[in-house]
Amino acid sequence: MLLTFLGTGDAAGIPVYGCTCPICTRAKIERRFRRLPCSALLEIDDEHILIDAGRMDIADRFPVGSLSRIFLTHYHMDHVQGLFHLRWGCNTSIPVHGPDNANGCDDLFKHPGILDFSQVMKPFEKQFFGDIHVTPVPLNHSKMTYGYCFSIQNSRLAYLCDTSGLPAATLSFLQNWQPDHIVLDCTYPPQDSPPRNHNDYTMVLNLADKFKSSNFWLTHISHKLDLWFKEQLKSLPHNVQIARDDMEISFSRN
Repeated sequence: MLLTFLGTGDAAGIPVYGCTCPICTRAKIERRFRRLPCSALLEIDDEHILIDAGRMDIADRFPVGSLSRIFLTHYHMDHVQGLFHLRWGCNTSIPVHGPDNANGCDDLFKHPGILDFSQVMKPFEKQFFGDIHVTPVPLNHSKMTYGYCFSIQNSRLAYLCDTSGLPAATLSFLQNWQPDHIVLDCTYPPQDSPPRNHNDYTMVLNLADKFKSSNFWLTHISHKLDLWFKEQLKSLPHNVQIARDDMEISFSRN
């Protein structure tokens, strides 16, 4: 199995338009420090699964037939905007799995084109795609939002973005399931009070302490958090890493 981070930024991305902070200035000069909208590609055997579609170059990056399906965490624009161009394709159809949201985003449901939005998923209801098991889990966000738990044989990956902490039922599920890897929203540096829609670094550390045997990969990162990491962060816990665009996680079947 291979997970590629296609984007690790928040809605503003990095560099932020008009910002002159050291992080954004560096990203304008060196492309490797940029962060595109949060999304990922999961490759398992013949399955090529796109997780969220905030990048605007999906149609260019993925030729016809190269995507098996798309999993959407939710219908905020920075997670679906790439679909608005892709849907006008032809001679193919792509299943899109996601939460039950009658409004979707703008007119995507009204004019879906090649996108098959009939693949609505229910919380904690496992589905099978070949050898892959996928379980959607609810997250804490302003729209109905899912994380996705992917497993094949004994390898387990939880992709949890966007969220502020975890609902009790999701936390209980994950503690029983014990993922090998957790991709987790970490948008803000430590805050005085918990943010409403996204994790800050303190919330992430609290979760990492509950899953000491899991490897954490931080994503949905803002320029403010990157600046805090650069200026304040001394070290990371042994099981926590900061993801970057185009970074890959490879995990073997046990």
